[in-house]
Amino acid sequence: MAEQRPSRQELIRRRRRIGFVGRRGEMNAFRENLARDPESDDYQFLFHVHGNAGVGKTSLLRQWETVAHEQGAATVYLDDSVHSAVEAMEAVGERLSRQGFELRRFDKLLATFRQRDHEAQSARDTQAAAEEGSAAQPPAASLSGVVAAQVGLIGLGMVPVVGALAGAVDPQQAALGADRLRAVFGARLRSHDDVRLVMDPVRALTPVFLQDLAEVARRRPWVVLFFDVYERTGPVLDEWLRDIAFGDVHGVLPANVQIVLSGQGRLDVRNWGDWLDLVTEVPLEVFTEEEARALLALRGVTDERVVEVVLSLSGRLPVLVHTLAQARPDSAQSVGDPSGTAVERFLKWEMDLPRRAAALALALPLQFDEDVYRAVAPAEAAEQYSWVRRLAFVADQAGRCRYHDVVRAPMLRLQRIQSPARWREGHDLLGETFRAWRAKREEVVPTAERWSDAVWREHRSNETYHRLCADPRRALPEALMEAVHACEHGGGTARRWAQLLAQAGADTADEALEAWGQRLTIASRDDASAVMGVLGALLAHSGIDTAGLLRARILRGRLHRHAEQYGPALADFTAALVLDPQHRDALVERAFTHEQAGNAEDALADLDRAVLLQPDRAWIHAVRGQAHLTAGRPAEALADFERAVELDPELDWALASRAELYRVQGRHEEALESLDRALGIDPEYAWAYAERSRCLRQLERWDEAVRDMARAAGLESGPGWYRVHLAALLLDLGRHAEAFREADRTLSAPDQDGPRGRAWPYTLRAWALHGLGRDAEALSDLHHAVSFDDRYEVAFAMRGWLLWEAGRLGEAEQDFDRSLSGRPGWPWALMGRGMVRLYTRRYDEAVDDLSQAFTVQFCMAEAESEIARPVVELLREHLPANRRSITAAIRLVALLTQQIQWPGLVRQAGSVIALRPSPRLLTGGFRLLRRASIALADPPEGSDSERTAYSLSLLSPILRALEPHGSPTDGEP
Repeated sequence: MAEQRPSRQELIRRRRRIGFVGRRGEMNAFRENLARDPESDDYQFLFHVHGNAGVGKTSLLRQWETVAHEQGAATVYLDDSVHSAVEAMEAVGERLSRQGFELRRFDKLLATFRQRDHEAQSARDTQAAAEEGSAAQPPAASLSGVVAAQVGLIGLGMVPVVGALAGAVDPQQAALGADRLRAVFGARLRSHDDVRLVMDPVRALTPVFLQDLAEVARRRPWVVLFFDVYERTGPVLDEWLRDIAFGDVHGVLPANVQIVLSGQGRLDVRNWGDWLDLVTEVPLEVFTEEEARALLALRGVTDERVVEVVLSLSGRLPVLVHTLAQARPDSAQSVGDPSGTAVERFLKWEMDLPRRAAALALALPLQFDEDVYRAVAPAEAAEQYSWVRRLAFVADQAGRCRYHDVVRAPMLRLQRIQSPARWREGHDLLGETFRAWRAKREEVVPTAERWSDAVWREHRSNETYHRLCADPRRALPEALMEAVHACEHGGGTARRWAQLLAQAGADTADEALEAWGQRLTIASRDDASAVMGVLGALLAHSGIDTAGLLRARILRGRLHRHAEQYGPALADFTAALVLDPQHRDALVERAFTHEQAGNAEDALADLDRAVLLQPDRAWIHAVRGQAHLTAGRPAEALADFERAVELDPELDWALASRAELYRVQGRHEEALESLDRALGIDPEYAWAYAERSRCLRQLERWDEAVRDMARAAGLESGPGWYRVHLAALLLDLGRHAEAFREADRTLSAPDQDGPRGRAWPYTLRAWALHGLGRDAEALSDLHHAVSFDDRYEVAFAMRGWLLWEAGRLGEAEQDFDRSLSGRPGWPWALMGRGMVRLYTRRYDEAVDDLSQAFTVQFCMAEAESEIARPVVELLREHLPANRRSITAAIRLVALLTQQIQWPGLVRQAGSVIALRPSPRLLTGGFRLLRRASIALADPPEGSDSERTAYSLSLLSPILRALEPHGSPTDGEP
C-alpha cells in the first residue's frame, strides 16, 4: 500500500518549524502544559506573552499553534482585526467552522442579532437619506445603545395583567402601554428578547457561545484561543475575557479551553488583578547572541565580520535579524549603513528596481492583498506579488498582508521626508483606488445598508486613511464627521475610526491629526462607553461643522436618555435646537426625554411643535399618541393613532397601538381588524399576535387566543416573555400540564431582565405544579420567586395558600400579611388569611377578612351577614372532624378563583365529595354557593367578580345534581 503523502497544511507546518530558532524554554513550557491534566495543581489556565515590538511574539504564537495542532487541538488565532467581544466571538466561530466545528446555536443567535441590528440601522440610514431629500423625515435612531431600558415591558405589551398573575403590575398602566420601542427604532424588533439582544449583545450571546464552545471541547482534547496584538484589543476584550476565563457571569468555560494573550505591555491590573496568580507570564526579550547567531547560520550567514555587523545593526531584535539574514549578505559592507536614514537596508540586496519600488510603495497601505499590490506596483513588477509575500517582515493572515510595524514605520518616515510630493501622490492614488472600489460596492449595497456592510466599511476606512495621509488639514473635518457616523453604528465601529485617525496621525506626524487620534483613542478604550467617550471628545474640541455638531448632540442625548441621565440628555437636545430650532429629531428626542422623566406636558409641547412643523407626517402623530397614553389621555391618543393610520396605512405599529386602545374600550372586532392589517404588513410582528391573543381572550375565543400567543412566543429569538404570557394564559384555562411545560422552558433560558423577570415564571410554574398536585415542588419554586423579588405580592399569596394547605399556619399567615402589605384589599389574599385565622380559631378575625374579600369579590353590601359569617359558622361547626374535605374544597375554590376555565372540574369536585364530608356540611355549603351565585348573577362589567361568577356557573350543574332533597341530618348517608 502506497504511503500517504503529507497534506499541504503539514508541509506548511514543517517549513515553519524549519525557519524557527530559539525560544526553547517557551516552547517547552507550552508543550508541557498541554500534556498536563487540567485538574492538576500545576496546570496553567492562561498564558500572557509580552514584549516590545519585533521580539517575535507573533512567531512564537504561530509555533505554539503548530504544537497545539500536533496535540489534536482545535485552534483559533485572532489579531487586532476584532474590535469588540461580539466580533471576537464571531471570528472564533468562523475559524472553528473552517476546521469542521460549527457553533450552530451561537451562529443562529448571532444571525438574529445581525438582522435585528441591521433592521434598526437600516431604518436610521433610510431616515438620514430622507433628510437629505425631504423636509419630512422620521427621526434617526442609533444602534445598540438606542433602546432605553425604560421602553420596557409595557411598551412591548409584555406585562402580566390578567389571570393568575393579575396584580403583578398596574392594569391601567399596562392597558395604556404601546409598542413604544417601534416608535423609537422604526424597526421590526419582534420581542423583548430582540430588545435585550440589541441592547446588550455580549450578555445575550456569550452564554450560547460558551455552550457551543463546550461542544467543541468535548470533541477535541484541547481548544486553544490565541489573541495576538493584545495591546490594541485588550481595552475592549479585557473584561469579557476575564469573565469567561475565570468567572461565571456568562456560564462555564471548559477546563480544556486554553487562552493565550500576546501584547507589548503587561495586563491591566485593574481588570486582571484578582486573577494574576492564575496567569502565566511569558516575557520575551531580544534574541540572545546565541539565538541570533543560530538564525544567521540557518540562513547561511556565517562570516564573522558580517555576523558582527548584523548583530550590531539589528540590536538582536528578531524581526530585524530575520530580515537582514534573509538577503544572505556576503560582506560587512553589503549589510549597509546602520544610520537612521538607511531604512532601505531592508531591501538593500534586492537589485531589481521595480521590485524595490513595489516593496516601498506597499509600506503605504495599512494592509494589502493582490488587488492593492497591482494598484500601486510598477507595471514591470505586476507579477511579483508572491515575492513580496515571502519577505521576512510581511505577515500574511488569511490572504491579507501587512508589514511589521518595526519595518513599516521607518519606511514611511523615509518616504515622507525624502519626497513629500511622491508621498502625497502615493496616498492620493490609494485613496482614489479605494474610493472607486467603494463606489462600485455602492452599486450593489443600498444606502441604508452600507455601514453594516464590512466590505464597504473597509473601503471607506482605507479611503479616509489615505486622504488623511495625503492632506491632513483638508481631510480632517470630513474624517471627524465620519467619526460621528461611526458612533451611530456602535462601539466597535467608533473604535475603528478612532484608531484610524491615530494611525494616520502617527504616520504623517501631523500635530493636529495626532492630537485628534490620541484623544479619540483614549476616549474609546472602554468597550461599554466607547461611543459616549468619542462623542464627548468630538464635542469638547472644535473641528466638526454645524451638521456634525447637531448629529453628535442628538446621538449623545439619546445615550444619556437611555442611561436615565435626563438632565444631560435635555441639555444636549436643547443645544441641538439652538443650532437648528426647527430640527424635528431634536424636538422628538427631547419629548421622549421629558416623557421618561415624568414631564408629560413638556413632552407634548415639543411634539405639538413637531406636528406643526410636519402636520402630514404619520410618524409624528403616532409618537404623540404614545405621549398622550403616558399622560393618561386615551381619547387624544386614539385620535393621533387614527390620524397616523390615515396618513400612512402601512404604519403597522400605529395600527397595533390603535388596536390596543380599541380593545381597552371593548371594541374588539375593530381591534382585530386593525391587528389583522398590521400583521398583513409584517407577518412576523410578535407584539401584534400577543395583542390579538388578549383581544380573543376577552371574546372567550380561548383556542384562538392560545394559538396567537404561541405564535408570538415562536417569533422570539429564544424562550422569553411571550412564552411566559403563553404559560399564564394556559394556566388561566386550567391546562396545568401545558402551562408547566411553557413556564419550564422560560426558566431554562438565560435570565430574564430584572428580579420580577425571574420571579414571574417561577410563580407560574409553581401554580401549575400545585394544580397538578405537586405541592413540594411548587413550594420550592415559590421560594425561588420571593428570593428574586421580595416584594412580589402574588408569590407570597400563592405560597400562603400552599403553606395553609400543608398545615404550616404561622408561616402561611406571614406570607398573606406580606402580600396584603403591598396590595391591601386583595380578595384572594384576604380569603387565604381568613382561612388561616379560621383554622387557628380566631373566628372574629376570620369573619373580618372574609367580609372584606366578599365585599369586593361578590360586590355585596351585606357580605358579612350574607356570606362571611355563615361561612365561618358552618366551617367552625365541622372542624376538625371534616378537616380533610373542608381543606380540599377550599383548595378547589382557591384554584378556581385563579383561572377562567376548569376542564377537570367534575373530577375535582367529585374527589372532594369522595372524602365523605358531613351531609349537613354539604347542604350548607351548597346553599352558600348558590347565594353567592345569585349575588353574582349580574356582576359589574370589568370587575373581578366576573371570574368568580364564571367559576360558580361551572359549579351549578354539580350543585343541582349533588344537593340532597329535603332536610338532611348528620345521620343521613
